[in-house]
Amino acid sequence: MASTKVAQPSKGLKEEESDEDKELQIELKLLVDKITGTDPKLIPPAIEMLKYLIRTATTSMTSVPKPLKYLAPYYDLLKASHVKSTNVDIKKSLADVISILAMGTAGGEEAKKNRECLKYCLLGTMKNIGDWGHEYIRQLEKEIVHQWPHNCETSSTMLMPLINDILTFNCTHHAEIQACDLLMEIDLLAMLPEYMSRNTYERMCMYLSSCSKYVDDVERGKIMRLICEQYLRFNEYSKSLIIALQMKDDEMVHKIFESCKDKVTLYQLAFICARHVYPIELDPEIECYDELTNILSNSHLSSYFLTLGRELDIMEPKAPEDIYKTWLEPVPPRITVLGEHLDSARQNLASSLVNGFANAGFGSDKLLTVDGGNKWIYRNKEHGMLSATASLGLLHLWDVDGGLTPIDKYLYSTDDYIKSGALLALGVVNCRVKNECDPALALLGDYVAMDNQTLQVGAILGIALAYAGSHRDDVIELLLPLISSSSMEISSLSSLACGIISVGKHDNEVSVTILNKIIDMNGTDRLKSAYARLAGLGLALCYMGSRDAIDVPNEAVSILEEPFKSIMETILLMCGYAGSGDVLVIQELLHIVGEKVDISKEGKKNSAEKKDSKSKKDSFTKIKVPKKPEWDYSIGQAMATLAVAAVSMGEEIGAEMTHRIFGHVCRYGDPSVRKVAPLAIALSSVSHPQLNVIDVLTKYSHDADDEVACNAIFGLGLIGAGTNNARLAAGLRQLAVFHTRNPSQLFMVRFAQGLVHMGKGTLSLNPLHTDRMLVDPVGLAGLLAPLVALVEPHALVLGDSHYLLYFLVAAIQPRWLLTLDENLDTLPVTVRVGQAVDVVGKAGTPKTIAGIHTHTTPVLLTSVERAELATDQYDVVGPTLDGICVLKKVKNVKV
Repeated sequence: MASTKVAQPSKGLKEEESDEDKELQIELKLLVDKITGTDPKLIPPAIEMLKYLIRTATTSMTSVPKPLKYLAPYYDLLKASHVKSTNVDIKKSLADVISILAMGTAGGEEAKKNRECLKYCLLGTMKNIGDWGHEYIRQLEKEIVHQWPHNCETSSTMLMPLINDILTFNCTHHAEIQACDLLMEIDLLAMLPEYMSRNTYERMCMYLSSCSKYVDDVERGKIMRLICEQYLRFNEYSKSLIIALQMKDDEMVHKIFESCKDKVTLYQLAFICARHVYPIELDPEIECYDELTNILSNSHLSSYFLTLGRELDIMEPKAPEDIYKTWLEPVPPRITVLGEHLDSARQNLASSLVNGFANAGFGSDKLLTVDGGNKWIYRNKEHGMLSATASLGLLHLWDVDGGLTPIDKYLYSTDDYIKSGALLALGVVNCRVKNECDPALALLGDYVAMDNQTLQVGAILGIALAYAGSHRDDVIELLLPLISSSSMEISSLSSLACGIISVGKHDNEVSVTILNKIIDMNGTDRLKSAYARLAGLGLALCYMGSRDAIDVPNEAVSILEEPFKSIMETILLMCGYAGSGDVLVIQELLHIVGEKVDISKEGKKNSAEKKDSKSKKDSFTKIKVPKKPEWDYSIGQAMATLAVAAVSMGEEIGAEMTHRIFGHVCRYGDPSVRKVAPLAIALSSVSHPQLNVIDVLTKYSHDADDEVACNAIFGLGLIGAGTNNARLAAGLRQLAVFHTRNPSQLFMVRFAQGLVHMGKGTLSLNPLHTDRMLVDPVGLAGLLAPLVALVEPHALVLGDSHYLLYFLVAAIQPRWLLTLDENLDTLPVTVRVGQAVDVVGKAGTPKTIAGIHTHTTPVLLTSVERAELATDQYDVVGPTLDGICVLKKVKNVKV
């Protein structure tokens, strides 16, 4: 028969065929002849022999097994024999062979279209399907996924036995990732726990966790809950807690603490919650209740941080001149003096901030804590005295017991600005620390309702920082009446304070109060104030990380007039999806950034008048007068630019892609978008000074537009915060020379220098923690407040509201790896530190770090570094060596 002839290979291929290949072709042809022949006794052994030859065929990774290649021409003939056969066993056995042939090119596109591999597999014996190899299983999985939606009821009964076999094979042959993919595609992920074992659960959970970033909210919830339950099932309490914190599931968090009976593990759980500022009420009957409460209150931070400072021998305070290194600046002394005299009060203010941030947490400096330190405060003016006094709080950061006394004397000052600064300093000292005596509320509460606006500002900001993330009802009730204040500054700061206190908690009372205030201002000039955006941020912070929950306030703000409506919708989107890496939200925000704003005739008229008046002013004077806040119709796009960075920062690939987009925005965007782009670039790389980011921001720090330059300089400080990066420090010194005659830019340069040397290089502003798996909502809120204020730099931060920079305190954390023993005493151990490597879905047991250096704890880690224990004497009970880790001593058991 013509159909039984072996396909003639090409001349070139024929030359390559060996004698063994020719023998195999002849043997296969004989077997096919027996199967399609008339002797029923020869058919079963011929089929078995054919199966054997296919199973045992070896091949390279890039070529088709030879039996499948040589049997391809007989595919239709074998199908015809299957139809004619009346013996049930023979039909099933032959269906197995046809199914495996359909996997390759034998049936052509028609076989693929009709899913014949799956069809004949179901008609076959369905025994030991794994014997055909991983590629066959993958082909079946692909066809099951395509078949499932078409005939779901029939599919579930017919395909379930096959699916069970495939899952069993995958989970016992190092193909757990394929098992997860199959069940996610057919929406049967609930089956997965049946196939998880102690050897496979970790790899599967890690993969599912990475997949959860790319699915919708409903599917994400299912995946996260499954991961959390499986970690708990295998007693991985710390990993289970991380997933519960990502879901913000209070019930699950309590369940994890109740399920865990090991004291050391409970300590580690408490340290994770304390780092995340996650308020949790423990059962008083729980083991080691007092120690856990102490850890959750963060009262350990100051003592452990000072231990780190002593270990690194950096307790000697630094003066602002040590940070600036003015002796390295190639500038004649005369010009430097002239530069200082142009705006000496502003430079003194910069030195106060630099002094505070550089010596943060160490309790001593060379300006304020020395004899006659209050003389320095009087070298500032009005609001400058407020920020200078508040910097005392930074020096005693987290030290509630020791920090209140040196600040207390300034509360009795006759100058309102100094008194207000002391109130803010009290809040800074208590930031992220919960004290049973509650000194912040006791000292600040009386000043909140005062008629004196200067004192109110300090008290409101102090309470906001002291109780950030606590969601204390009594504190919120104290601030809520101030939201309806007639003063725009007090109203907006109160809204922002309530937002940061109840961050991510969807507090209905707070959100309704702020919304009502914003709606009352609709149609008035009050919405044009830069403070109005801070009120909007306060509302959005209530929904931090809440995703779809922002739909309700979105509907409410839809009645506002443009552009404030767009601004509010964008801020809500930014906070609701902050750190999520949601691709669809990023695309939506990029669409907002890219569209052309339709400015009304009134807007055009205002801009024309502004341009005309500016040209007249410039013709008479060379002094640049800061612009007053005006109705900017493209400011919604500016917020969207910032939002792209906030959303993408939790997902590395997305953050990397947005850097290139920001480059285009800086070149071609509207002026308001251009001045925010440097802030967005910095936000996506906080405390992580990458060379390409430094180069881009340095370029824009020389921009002709002073607002773009100021924000770029601030961005340089943000990306280098707490890193002591030498390249960045040298670049900022050059900028100080370049901007000697520009007071605003020089102020920003000095402040950026202080940020780079923050805590003498031991602190970080990065809100991502615990191996970048969690986004600290309080830290992110602390970053967003000054960034939103800097959308119009001269209106707030470069004006009288520089105290907003103190919101960065909420994001300050040591960038350490501190190891403790079972009694919570510091324990020096040897660790290997290197660049973190993504091992999700990789085969075997790949290395999790690269470029290894060996150190003894405590050590400082950058935002992209990871550590591993280099000793077998201790076990790590946490999910990773990061932050404060409690180690358990391994018991030597003699066999």
